[in-house]
Amino acid sequence: MAQTNSLGFWEAVRNGVVKDNTIFKLALSLCPSIAVTNSLKNGVYMGVAVLFVQTMVNITISAMRKVIHPKVRLPIFMLVISGWVTVVNMIIAAIAPDVYKEVGLYLQLIVAFASILARAEMFASKNTMVPSMYDGIGMGLGFLFALTVISFFRELVGKGALWGHALINAKPLLILVLPAGGFLAVGLLMALFNWIDTRYLKSKTAGH
Repeated sequence: MAQTNSLGFWEAVRNGVVKDNTIFKLALSLCPSIAVTNSLKNGVYMGVAVLFVQTMVNITISAMRKVIHPKVRLPIFMLVISGWVTVVNMIIAAIAPDVYKEVGLYLQLIVAFASILARAEMFASKNTMVPSMYDGIGMGLGFLFALTVISFFRELVGKGALWGHALINAKPLLILVLPAGGFLAVGLLMALFNWIDTRYLKSKTAGH
């Protein structure tokens, strides 16, 4: 029997961006966080693609939850995910072919993202459409936020540019746009994010 979760929009956004952030907190889907974040443009497009897929998958699974047989739910979930990935793949190929040339392969790998399948299984298949949509938006925004921060840092420090436009005349740290630098950047930002989150929780607890 389906349960109804009273998840509100801003609570869902807070959960997705801070509490259950896919990359900074759960350390899931790290492959695209390394591969496509060497430029802000690529990172943002990838994040928007995941936001769209996560939201649409949650809405679709929630709408179908009463007719999906439990024994075949996982293949159905994967079919739904692959359908929406195909849609976003075609959209980005049409509107941003230059970006698609660089991130097209990783867009197709969204099908295998554990975070999307997990939300379909744990939340959307058990809740009504509106809370499921909020959950999808929150988790998607968390992924978009993480990729934007990582790609902003890597392109600015590693290339001295943002969105392809040169900003800094000083010699950039080229290692940050290489895969090894990507792991370093993600590790540093993950540590910073968790430190800020921990300090915030401590100050909030002390305030009470």
